[in-house]
Amino acid sequence: MDQDLAHRRPFLLISLLVAISYPISQYIDMPDLAMVAWKMAAVGCLALYALRNHNHGNFLILAVFLAFYALGDGLVEFDLIWGAIAFAIGHIIAIYLFSRYRRPHLSPSQITLAFTLPIIVPFIAWAITRDATESGFDAALYSLLLAIMAAMAWSSAFPRYRTGLGAILFILSDLLLFSRFKIGDDNLILNLSVWYSYYFGVFLITTGIVQTLRKKGT
Repeated sequence: MDQDLAHRRPFLLISLLVAISYPISQYIDMPDLAMVAWKMAAVGCLALYALRNHNHGNFLILAVFLAFYALGDGLVEFDLIWGAIAFAIGHIIAIYLFSRYRRPHLSPSQITLAFTLPIIVPFIAWAITRDATESGFDAALYSLLLAIMAAMAWSSAFPRYRTGLGAILFILSDLLLFSRFKIGDDNLILNLSVWYSYYFGVFLITTGIVQTLRKKGT
């Protein structure tokens, strides 16, 4: 099975191997830039995976917002604000893609979740960070954009339990990340939870989109 995956989807396999092994880099004596490159390569390879399917149209849009996520992964190691800006741009592009694939019929529970996320997620982000930062406003503003992205993903025509669930995992990752302002950044379980919920969230978003675009031939 691994050989089949390596043959048909090499960048997907490389991405998984890089992401799973990335936490090891924290315990290896290596240059900081090499560690940053290791981190960026996880989602960066997902962007290459999208381009390997097609290098135009909606596959290109997917690859672009994944590239901004990968850029954000690197920038946050130097400056949180610039990292957040890169992620925010990625979210805006993702929202645009999801807006092109609206689900024609939503159940009441699906509508409720889609409208609730942009309300509750920024509030939680603000509540977590308001004592640890100047006001928590920046975290709430960023989280609003993230929540809109997740709401659009959940209510889109892409697989809900892949792309939609992946977006929810992305939210979980960032809320856990914000909690480090209070708990500190030396908690191993918390750090692993932040990384793996983020990566596998983006992984599910990507594979769900690619699956649908292949079927539709777009």
